[in-house]
Amino acid sequence: MPRITTPSDGTATERLECWRDTVSRNLVPLEVLPRANTDFSASLHAVRVGQVQLSVISAEPHSIARTRRHIASDAPDFFQLTLQLTGQGVLTQRDRQARVRPGELVVYDTRRPFTYELDQSHTGLVLMFPRTMLRLTARDLDGVTATSVPCHDGLGQVVLPFLHGLAAQMGHLESHILPRLADNAVDLVGTLLAERADAERTTEEDGPGLLTERVLAHMEQRLADPGLSPDGIAAAHRISRRYLYKLLAAQGFTVSGWIREQRLSRCRRDLTDPAMDHLPVAAIGGRWGFADPAHFSHAFKAAYGMSPREARALRE
Repeated sequence: MPRITTPSDGTATERLECWRDTVSRNLVPLEVLPRANTDFSASLHAVRVGQVQLSVISAEPHSIARTRRHIASDAPDFFQLTLQLTGQGVLTQRDRQARVRPGELVVYDTRRPFTYELDQSHTGLVLMFPRTMLRLTARDLDGVTATSVPCHDGLGQVVLPFLHGLAAQMGHLESHILPRLADNAVDLVGTLLAERADAERTTEEDGPGLLTERVLAHMEQRLADPGLSPDGIAAAHRISRRYLYKLLAAQGFTVSGWIREQRLSRCRRDLTDPAMDHLPVAAIGGRWGFADPAHFSHAFKAAYGMSPREARALRE
């Protein structure tokens, strides 16, 4: 089918309504909700290949919501996959919330309500296919549904360029009907999801104690990285951010609190080490992940009742 774009004339509300009708007709019925101060425009290029529909969507910020009233009792048992190509979104289904960044994907069940909040201009590849094509057990599928799946390592490094290629070749796919290619795409995604489900099961079998040890070791090894964050830590261990918080809460910590405490402890050690005298105070903070000297000084004084300079002077 040719690319569909919202009309260039009319009000933003009319363009949103047009987009709602387009997406509901070509994917599944849903609502489109505006974002503040957005001059809305969007486009969709969809191709049906065998049992799989592939769509490339580009749009200004908006949100979509599929509610119970949109889901008929005889609705087809389809799953959708979104690969975020540019921009980022937040997918919510059941009690899960997944932030999906460029190069990450998320799968979700069209027979359950969901929302997808897109607060940036974005482009995404959306695959829609029967649930059975994933060939996952109900337990494994439930475990990976509505969770963001990074594609920066392992099998993801195979899946990501393949899906990028599909998005770039929509015109070619439309003129050359290649059902096996679409089936292969879903097979690859299913294998990636199975790999993630296996990792989740291993995590469960290890038990929370061993997992907590691995998480703390991971955090300690990366204290110097200013980008160390709950999202990154959770992704590295293939667990949800909520479960990460639960693990550390059982030890009496918050994630940010543990990181801050450990970083400050190492800064204090370096400030009292004569071998570190050649480093300015701000460099000591930067060495342990405090990119902002003012923030470092404030956090240090809040923890120890003195500034970093005063701590270094005490040794002298």
